[in-house]
Amino acid sequence: MIRLLDGSRAYLHAVIDNFSRRILAWNVAGSFQPAITAQLLRSASESMTESDKPAVLVDGGVENFNAAVDEVVESGILKRILAQTEITYSNSLIESWWRVLKHQWLYLNTLDSVSTIRKLVAFYVEQHNSHLPHSAFQGQTPDETYFATGDHIPKQIQAAKITAREARMKSNRSQKCQACEEPVAITCG
Repeated sequence: MIRLLDGSRAYLHAVIDNFSRRILAWNVAGSFQPAITAQLLRSASESMTESDKPAVLVDGGVENFNAAVDEVVESGILKRILAQTEITYSNSLIESWWRVLKHQWLYLNTLDSVSTIRKLVAFYVEQHNSHLPHSAFQGQTPDETYFATGDHIPKQIQAAKITAREARMKSNRSQKCQACEEPVAITCG
């Protein structure tokens, strides 16, 4: 939930792939609509490349436990796992993504309407998925990890590091300072 300048609210929903950190589906609405989660889960499951039934890791919020989401789970396209109850870990990846989205992007902008937030989120999701390298994947973006197209990236980054270090050492060694120069003999007479 994001509070707008006029005091109204915008509600954000998103589904993240826990392996690649790719945002699979998202929505911004002007009112709280728990059924949006069901729509996003269907949309996200359509893009899944795995043959196994995916699991959706959720917290206990009403947006994750309602008739529409129950229907998606009962359809068999995914299984729902309750974080910190049915498993020992949490849904921290999406919570972390929300925190970064809000504090490093949305709150830096004028949040005057739902359509403004929708545009800002669309931009951020595209940047997050396609352009922002992730340290967990040795510089690959979530898209490169999800679609397995970035296997060459870690080797490129390692080669660039070596090249940059060699250039820096060469440059540093070619510099001369007064402390390193030969002393000049001065005669007085």
